[in-house]
Amino acid sequence: MNSKISVMKKLVLSSLILFSFIFSNAQAPNPVSWTFTAKKTADKTYEVHLTATVQSGWHLYSQVQPDDAVVNPTAIKFAANPLVKLDGKVKETGKMEKFHDARLGVSANQYAGSVDFVQVVKLKGKAKTNITGTVEFQTCDDKKCLPPKKVSFSVPVN
Repeated sequence: MNSKISVMKKLVLSSLILFSFIFSNAQAPNPVSWTFTAKKTADKTYEVHLTATVQSGWHLYSQVQPDDAVVNPTAIKFAANPLVKLDGKVKETGKMEKFHDARLGVSANQYAGSVDFVQVVKLKGKAKTNITGTVEFQTCDDKKCLPPKKVSFSVPVN
């Protein structure tokens, strides 16, 4: 009888731990939403826009950080595509804030509200294709930073 009670206790405890883990993950804040679009600017030339909308009170880090930064900069990786050539580097459009904490001696380049990451691409021929890749980013508010998050994207160009 005691062994059955012990097994039941373990089962109930395991279930509680599992449900609390699922519930805590479901409640994790997600302060950034992304949209991915392409705009034709010339024959076979497009701007791919990766636009982040950041909730009030939160900020997203720039791709480029000062030497004393201790944050994870936004990193955009495009998957190889034989039909497409990337033209230049990803540009950021938005109001960059240069944060500095004298007490800790660290700085960061960050955005609040929204930021648009723009990559110019050129098609190598007349074809329909998708520009795919990932954006890895970190967000913080005044009290905490969330772990870096990775989002995949696929943007049609034709």
